[in-house]
Amino acid sequence: MACIVQKYGGSSVADVGRLQKIAKGIAELKRSNVDIAVVVSAMGKTTDGLVAMSRQICPIPPRREMDMLLSTGERITMAMLCMALHEQGIDAVSLTGSQAGIITNDRHNDAQVIEVRPFRVQDEMAKGKVVIIGGFQGVSYRRDITTLGRGGSDTTAVALAAALNAERCEIYSDVDGVYSADPSFVADARHLPEVSFPVMQEMSKAGAKVLHASAVQFAKEKNIAIYARATFAPGRETIIRQLSPGEVAGVQAVVSEKQVERVRLQANDIHACFKNTVDFLEKAQVPIKEVNVNEVPADGERSCASFVISTKDIYGWERIKSALQNNLNGKIYFDTDLSALSLIGEGLNRHNLTLLATLELLADNRIAVLGIATTAFRISLLVPADQIEESVALCHTRWVANAGE
Repeated sequence: MACIVQKYGGSSVADVGRLQKIAKGIAELKRSNVDIAVVVSAMGKTTDGLVAMSRQICPIPPRREMDMLLSTGERITMAMLCMALHEQGIDAVSLTGSQAGIITNDRHNDAQVIEVRPFRVQDEMAKGKVVIIGGFQGVSYRRDITTLGRGGSDTTAVALAAALNAERCEIYSDVDGVYSADPSFVADARHLPEVSFPVMQEMSKAGAKVLHASAVQFAKEKNIAIYARATFAPGRETIIRQLSPGEVAGVQAVVSEKQVERVRLQANDIHACFKNTVDFLEKAQVPIKEVNVNEVPADGERSCASFVISTKDIYGWERIKSALQNNLNGKIYFDTDLSALSLIGEGLNRHNLTLLATLELLADNRIAVLGIATTAFRISLLVPADQIEESVALCHTRWVANAGE
């Protein structure tokens, strides 16, 4: 029997009425004789409300207790959807992330899935039941409840689809797929019918909110196509799948990340300084990216290193910065009020023409470029935060809207 994994998030599960509509669709699919596992997010603004409530008690809540608190949001949704399915005459059972076998590492708030043991899910499916799973959550090897960070329900769904050898994974939200830019920034952003796994991963890492990068990684490893759809507006969709090299070339999307900071280090022993800094950040569960270590002294006295941090979802970032400044045996500087602009697509760095033209475009519009990083599928530029929307609009017009002109 074919197996399909679905995920519902965003406004799809905002209230009881929408859960009932979702239940009708799941019931119709189940009657077509397929096995179904459904991953759900918290209803509406439940997670935001829990975060706000926690900070009334503690400005910087302990990460473990935040995971225990936030995991309750998805449990409400899964139980309610299960009840709605029973009203449709469909046998269903709800499972938490731990009951579904989502095993993670021992990080809190941004845990990584290290293994999926879907035995309970398979047992319930064998009994003919639809299985409803709370997304965004798992259990560590120490048996602590963990949450998977931004987009965690997507990761739950795709990891589960991989473990179940599902035919496909359908991601339902309030948007009908992936766009060439954030439509709230760019009115003429283009809908993308198909996106390759590497391009989607780079988009996610660069700030796109449609799918989480770790979810795409699971799909790529198991070659499971992801269908990104709007829950209540059937028709268009984006399929994220393996594409042949060169099938789609050039800039496909312009993505932005608003809240980033660059950390710069200077020290006589830059390797020791960098290692101590990264060790400290790892213990504080703060990920870094765009690392650059220069062993040749830039000022004739000290070597330097730098990296970028996405600060939006880091609890107690200002406290962490103060601790770094107090404990570091060297100089540390924080470049704030920055945003990251990224051009995403295949073959962008086979030559330097795209980068050079982008730098010229921004310079002509008096937008300073404060940092550059590239991969095979991405060109990222640090720009002033108050100019990020203008930067996205300019680059989208140049590389997407006017492509080929």
